[in-house]
Amino acid sequence: MRIRKLTIDYYNEILSLWDRSALPYKPRGRDSESAIEFQMKRNPSFFLGAYDGNRLVGTVFASFDLRRGWINRLAVDPKYRRRGVAQKLIAAAEKALRKKGAKIISAHVEDHNAASLKLFTKCGYVKHRDVVYFSKRDSNEV
Repeated sequence: MRIRKLTIDYYNEILSLWDRSALPYKPRGRDSESAIEFQMKRNPSFFLGAYDGNRLVGTVFASFDLRRGWINRLAVDPKYRRRGVAQKLIAAAEKALRKKGAKIISAHVEDHNAASLKLFTKCGYVKHRDVVYFSKRDSNEV
């Protein structure tokens, strides 16, 4: 298993993995090829893939707002789950974020996603029950 940077050349592989792993995405909005390419150009070290040989088996995208780092788009092929792939991707994203100066690293996890809740707890993250998530969106695609 090797972790390496992703480029826009892997866009179709990324979407295929997200389909296999049932990760919802918005290909006409925030997850469009042009949107992801723009983000990759700004922070190329934040887009990582786990590979078994030439097969993409996991992704993680990180982001940093100069105050807090975020773990995003964590997905692992169902055939490769429970092998430590997600933990390796999280560790690699944390390393990239710390290099940019992040002192706090966070992730949004849906309350019903028991596997991800367990994973982030195992990786040392603390669930905050006193925080309520709000958002205001210009469209359902962002």
